[in-house]
Amino acid sequence: MTPEEKAGQVLLPSFAGQQVEAQAAAIERLHLAGSIIMGDNVPRDPQGKVDLASMTAINQRLSEATAADGSPWPGIVAVDQEGGIVARLGAPLTVWPSPMSYGAAGNTTLTRDAGQGLAGELAPLGFNLDFAPDADVTVGPGDPTIGARSMSGDPAAAAAHSVAFSQGMLAAGVLPTVKHFPGHGSVTADSHISLPVQNAGVEELKGRDWQPFRAAIGAGVPMVMTGHIAVPALEPGVPASLSAKTYAELRGLGFKGVAVTDALNMGAITKQYPAGSAAVAALAAGADLLLMPADAAQAHAAIVQAVTSGTLPKERLDEAATRVATMMVWQGRQARLAAPAGSAAPVSAKVSAAAVTVVAGNCSGPLVPGAVRVAGGGPGDKERFEAAAARAGLQVGSGPLVSLIGYGGAPAGGDVAVTLDAPWPLQGSTAPVKVALYGRSDAAFDALAAVLAGKAPAPGKLPAAVGPYPAGTGCP
Repeated sequence: MTPEEKAGQVLLPSFAGQQVEAQAAAIERLHLAGSIIMGDNVPRDPQGKVDLASMTAINQRLSEATAADGSPWPGIVAVDQEGGIVARLGAPLTVWPSPMSYGAAGNTTLTRDAGQGLAGELAPLGFNLDFAPDADVTVGPGDPTIGARSMSGDPAAAAAHSVAFSQGMLAAGVLPTVKHFPGHGSVTADSHISLPVQNAGVEELKGRDWQPFRAAIGAGVPMVMTGHIAVPALEPGVPASLSAKTYAELRGLGFKGVAVTDALNMGAITKQYPAGSAAVAALAAGADLLLMPADAAQAHAAIVQAVTSGTLPKERLDEAATRVATMMVWQGRQARLAAPAGSAAPVSAKVSAAAVTVVAGNCSGPLVPGAVRVAGGGPGDKERFEAAAARAGLQVGSGPLVSLIGYGGAPAGGDVAVTLDAPWPLQGSTAPVKVALYGRSDAAFDALAAVLAGKAPAPGKLPAAVGPYPAGTGCP
């Protein structure tokens, strides 16, 4: 491969809206590894649902562009599909609850089934890589960014569920990505906006944040994402995604796969590294795949120039491009499940039913009489609750007040407080009955309504401490 081809092989950019032909032309011109599909790239029908035929056609067109070079391996067609708040694709594909549901349910077989179910619906659309699962260990309310994207606040549980989910995805033929090394669940700033600082020492990180990554590496995951987090104990002021010492620690855990950066167009990077300098710095530090550079052509030119001038060793670019190509050769040989859109809905329902957690309140019998009122939540939440209540035989319009608390919501009063994302607001709630649901799907609301009506148990346990309620709180 020429230096220009190698430089393209380490770049995975995004594109704007429906500019598919412009992206295909850029892939061919710059020899790019492929594309990531973001929310604004997803075609939708008049009802706002994913247009499956159009999505498949877009992914096919992008794949054809990567094949124009004659490479014997498939191009990358990636997406961010974790479940919960990070889901670029919605109905008619299965809607999944927040990943914290897996930690609350505590069943790794179910977690593996979910990973396979989610990935199995991506594969027939042409996706071959998903930036999931999130392996971060949350520290609770002090974690403003990851929250319910984390599977657990317990490092061993986060490790077990991250591995199980990854293995399920691989069984469907889609590459997983464990993220965000060296751990984003224990920092108090959002790297989309600024550079968070991880003040823990290396030994503390090894004992907590790195446990899931060590387990995933031991299980043979193909890709690990580095986060935009500064770790003074490793390299003060430098984002981990651009830090040679961070990549050395990652490789020291035995990792031999592809190290991918978090998106290079995020505030933590663009404020500090102008033009194509972030791409060159990340490669020089040890990254193999550069996700979403702010300007792909600029990043490509900067890499070629750095290799030509000798400021970036040719061997480093060779190593990175070889790792990416090797991973895709391997992926191309895997059998792929072709699961119809929505076919994993029973698994999603099973996850929510196993995860729903009564943090305060009775563990047997109905939690409400035959009628309830409902308030709060985000768009569509009240309507979904009302429909689920009707299916469970509950009237809506009188009786105890159920307060729904959505993503980032404040603590609420009423008679029953229900968090639909991270459970942290329950610690400040004055409601006598407190329930953590970890999801906003129809199936999650069905699980909630069944528990409220006394028709189903609430088997879930808090996967992280919530104020006075320790991890593990829940019904026996």
